[in-house]
Amino acid sequence: MPPQPPLSRLPVLPYRKPTRGRDYWILDDVLPNVDEIRARCLARDEDDWTKGYPYTQESWPGLRTMPGLEPGELARLERLVCRETGARKLWQETAPGGGTLNHNCVQVVGRTEGEPRPHTDSRALCRYAAVLYLSPNIPKDCGTSFYRQNLPGGVLGGNMVQAPHNNLVEALGTRYVPSDAFTEDIRVPQRYNRLLLYKANIMHSATGYWGSDLAERRMTAVFFWMA
Repeated sequence: MPPQPPLSRLPVLPYRKPTRGRDYWILDDVLPNVDEIRARCLARDEDDWTKGYPYTQESWPGLRTMPGLEPGELARLERLVCRETGARKLWQETAPGGGTLNHNCVQVVGRTEGEPRPHTDSRALCRYAAVLYLSPNIPKDCGTSFYRQNLPGGVLGGNMVQAPHNNLVEALGTRYVPSDAFTEDIRVPQRYNRLLLYKANIMHSATGYWGSDLAERRMTAVFFWMA
C-alpha cells in the first residue's frame, strides 16, 4: 500500500449535518413479499454469486448477485423514492467509458469478511442511493452509518463531496488515508424490510457485518439512481 498522507494534509470537506427528510429517509416494511425475496436469494446456485474480499483481490467484501428484485418489486421501491424525494424520474446513468454502478444488487457479507469503509458514491452516476435490509435476525448495529472527517487536535471536518469532484477519492486527492481519518456521525439501525434512502454524495458505510453461514450473514440489496 502506498504511504498514507498525514491527516493535516488532507483537504477539508464541506459539512452538512445529515437530516432525516432532507438528506436521508427511513422507510419501514416496504415490500409485502420480503420473505419470498430473501428465500429466493438464499436459493440461488453457488455459481450465481460473485466473490469479493477475502476470496479474491476485489476491494468490496463478501458475495454479490444481481438482479436482486424483480421488475414489479423494484417499481414499488422507485415509486416510494419519488414520493419521498420529489423526483419526477429515476434512471441508471452510464459513464462515458461504459461503466455503471451495481444497481439492484444483493450483497451478503459475514462478520470476518468486511469492516466499515466510509465512502461516497459517484456524483456522475447517481444522486440517490439506497440499501434494503434483508436479514431478519442480526443485530441492529449492522445497519448503515454516516461519517465525517476526523482531523488533528479533535477537530471535526466535513462529510460531503461537491463539484468539481465526483467521489471521495477525487475530493481528498488520494485513495489511501489513515484509519482514523473519519468518525461516525449518525447511525441508522438495521431492521428487516427497511429501506434507507440517502443522498449519494454524503459519506457513509455499513456499520458492521454479521454471521458466517450464508443465511446468517448481513444481507442487503443496494440501489443507485440518477434523478
